[in-house]
Amino acid sequence: MYDWANSAYSTAIVSGLLPIYFKEGVMPSEGVALFGQTFNSATLWPAFGAVAALLVLIAAPALGAAADLASVKKRLLLSFCYMGVLNAALLSVCARGDVWQTALFYIVSQFCFVAANVFYDAFLPQIAPEGRQDWVSSKGFAYGYIGGGIQFALCLALIVGRDMFGLSEGGAVRVCMLMTAVWWGGFALITAFLLKETPSYEALPDRFRGAPKPLAYLGYGFSRSWTTARKIARMPSVLRFLIAYMIYSGGIQVVIHMATLFGTEELKMEPTGLMTTLLIIQFIAFGGALLFGWMAGRLGAKRAVIVSLLGWTAAVVCAYFIQTQTQFFALAVLVGLVLGGAQALSRSLYGQMIPEQSAAEFYGFYSVFNKAPGFWGLGAFAALNHLFGFRPAMLCVGLFFAAGMALLAGVNEKTGEAAASADRPTP
Repeated sequence: MYDWANSAYSTAIVSGLLPIYFKEGVMPSEGVALFGQTFNSATLWPAFGAVAALLVLIAAPALGAAADLASVKKRLLLSFCYMGVLNAALLSVCARGDVWQTALFYIVSQFCFVAANVFYDAFLPQIAPEGRQDWVSSKGFAYGYIGGGIQFALCLALIVGRDMFGLSEGGAVRVCMLMTAVWWGGFALITAFLLKETPSYEALPDRFRGAPKPLAYLGYGFSRSWTTARKIARMPSVLRFLIAYMIYSGGIQVVIHMATLFGTEELKMEPTGLMTTLLIIQFIAFGGALLFGWMAGRLGAKRAVIVSLLGWTAAVVCAYFIQTQTQFFALAVLVGLVLGGAQALSRSLYGQMIPEQSAAEFYGFYSVFNKAPGFWGLGAFAALNHLFGFRPAMLCVGLFFAAGMALLAGVNEKTGEAAASADRPTP
């Protein structure tokens, strides 16, 4: 149900409303001058995502390690959730010319969204029955697509019927962003009341006990992150998987962040039609997530991820050539089918190869390899778009998927599972 809650943010704000609103309702028509250059929304928007990803890159491993020790995964999950909710709500007050204010609220909300997911993902090995992580992870994504889709449908209905409420188009979008924040925070209360956390297996080492508790846990977190990095270096299958994941996740992050701007910049689609297409993607993605969960049960998670990456590769190659809104819609159907497959099954495949008692610690690194691509992937896309244009930049994204598949094919998940079992102490 936390997927149901937070997917409204990633669907409505990150993918649907804010990229268009930032271009149409916030950015000055002449662009923004910075460092002697003039930048448009298609360059600044991915750059903001890259900054948020960099913050995750720095903080996630230490937060995850400290959470495992202190048994505060749930507390940190909810703390970052509601900090994200607050900043998402503040986006609703941004208007024309508020470029840097919008950037601040978006970067903080995006950082908190991802940081909360570090601790949310870490519960997967704890709550999923043995052998069922692929299915549970896929169901989580499926619930997210439905929850995010319903909330986005409500937003779309408000935007289309805005005249009945006396709202301008920009005013309706701002109300929708506030509604999205309320949805995220409201449904997260289900997690707050029902999710249980098992006690930690470890105690705080003596050398950290003299410091104030928050600093002690943070210091331990950074120390343990180095230890975790060394563990991962001795787990070849896990390391190879993470590198592969970092590469192909870069492509996914670019598509998620840039899809709406592609429709407006290249195909000149109207915002309402574009958002309707994104809404349809959500419900197709629900079936796609369950389809890939079923496929993982038949083929194995790794093979199912490779199938989804073949679909992603086809999608970005087709994006280079499409010229009409009908073609964009057909492409959106393909993206909807593969959207949840790579993400849900990558999460569960990784969970099968790591020690359960150190899940948050290892998922902290997972978030780094998940969101670091947001830093270099979106940063590279922003540079390529500025130099060569949108379509060549999008075509280059296909290289992320091809390289990721090549590395993933060499991952021995059985070896990874054996290494995780060997590192799992008896409580």
